Amino acid sequence: MNYIEEPKREIPVAWETQVLVLGAGPAGVAAAITAAREGARTVLIEQTGDVGGIATAGLMSHWTGNTEGGIYEEILERSAECMEREGHLFNGGARQIINPERLKTVLLEMLVEAGAKLLLYTFVSDVVMEGDTIKGVIVESKSGRQAILADIVIDATGDGDAAAKAGVPCFKGRETDGKMQPASIMFKVAGVDVERGVFPGGFEETFQIPAGDLQTLGRQYLPEPAGHVLLYKTTLPGVVTCNMTNCTGIDGTKAEDLTRATFVCREQMDRIVDFLRKVVPGFENCYLISSASLIGIRETRHFEGESTITEQDILEARVFDDWVVTRASFNFDVHNLTGNGLDETGSQKTFKQKKGYTIPYGCFVPKKVEGLYLAGRDISGTHMAHSNYRVMPICANMGQAVGIAAALCVKNKKLPRELKAAQVQERLLELGVRP
Repeated sequence: MNYIEEPKREIPVAWETQVLVLGAGPAGVAAAITAAREGARTVLIEQTGDVGGIATAGLMSHWTGNTEGGIYEEILERSAECMEREGHLFNGGARQIINPERLKTVLLEMLVEAGAKLLLYTFVSDVVMEGDTIKGVIVESKSGRQAILADIVIDATGDGDAAAKAGVPCFKGRETDGKMQPASIMFKVAGVDVERGVFPGGFEETFQIPAGDLQTLGRQYLPEPAGHVLLYKTTLPGVVTCNMTNCTGIDGTKAEDLTRATFVCREQMDRIVDFLRKVVPGFENCYLISSASLIGIRETRHFEGESTITEQDILEARVFDDWVVTRASFNFDVHNLTGNGLDETGSQKTFKQKKGYTIPYGCFVPKKVEGLYLAGRDISGTHMAHSNYRVMPICANMGQAVGIAAALCVKNKKLPRELKAAQVQERLLELGVRP
C-alpha cells in the first residue's frame, strides 16, 4: 500500500461543551435531549442531514417491540399527536407506526426545546485523547476540519466509530465466526388496495393466497439473498412499507461493503415490486415511491464494558441491581446471516419471555477508555442478546439513561466509571421509569 504524508496543521476548536453526543439515531437523539434537559451543555453531531437515524432516513416502518416507559413513550405520544393534527388516518390508533417526515420534525422540536445544539452534515473522523481519557473528537464538514471538546462523550454511532478509534476492545458479529446480520434498504410502494392486501409482519408469519403460500413463493421467485416477504401498513392511504431487500456477508464498518450492499439492495427493488404486483392480492397496481437514504445495518461491533448482557439474562427477565434501562421487550430477531428469513438461532413467535428485562449500567461504560459512554446497538452485549436490545425503542431508552448519567458526571465532576448507578436510578424513578 502506498502512503502520503499529511502536513502538520493546527485544527481549530470549534466547540467546547459538557456533553458531546455522536450520532442522531434514536439512542443519540434521546441522549442529547435528556442531557440538555438535565442542565448539561450538550452538542449532538450527525453525519446525515436528518435526525432520527433508521427511524427517519432509514424509512423504518414502526417502533418494534413491546418496550414500556421512558423517553420512548414520550416520542410515541408526541408523534401521534402530530399526525392527528395533520389529519392522517392512524390505522386505529397504532402509535408504533412511523411517519418518517413527521418524526423528523418532532425530534428536532424536542432537541430545540431541550436546548441541545445540533450539527448536521458533520462526520466524526478521529478522537482527541489524553492518555486513556477521551477529551473530544475531530470532525469534518463543509466548515472544514475542526475539533469539538467535551467533558463526557457519548458514542451513539451504532458502529461505535469513536469508541473503536479510542481503543475500546471489541469484536464484530457472532462470537464463533464473526458473521454479522445482513443489511437492508427499506422502501415504500403506493397504489395498494389495503383492504384486500395481506401484511406479514414477521418471518414466521405467512398467508395462503391464490398463488400459494406467500413466504414459500417469496423464496422461490425473489432474487437471493432476498426471499422473505415483510409488508407493513403506513399512516398514509394506499402506501405500504417493504422490508424485503437483503444483502449478506458485508461489514458495515467498511465503505466498500456499504457501497456494495446499497447496489445489491437497490437492484432487488424492481424485482420485488414486480413480484408483489403479480402475486400478492391488493398489490396489483403498486409502484415504488420512495426508498431509504440510509442503509439499515443491523450489527457490527460489540464493545467490552464493565458488564455484558447475555442471552440468558434476557431469557430470565433479569432485574440487575444496577439497572438503568427497564422493561425492555422484544425477541431474538436474528436475520439469516447467510440467506433470507430468520436465522436458525432466532426466535420470534416461539420467544416466550414476555416480562421484559433490564440492562445494567456497566454495559454502557466501556473498558480501558475514560470519559466515554456507549449507547445503542454498540453497547456491551453478546451477539444473541444484541439481536433483542438493538431495536429502536430500547435504544431510545438507553439514550435517556446515558444522558442522565452524563449530566450527573458533569454536575458531580466524575468519570462514568466513578458514577454510581444508584444516582441514575434515583433520577429515572423521579421521571417515572421503574423496573
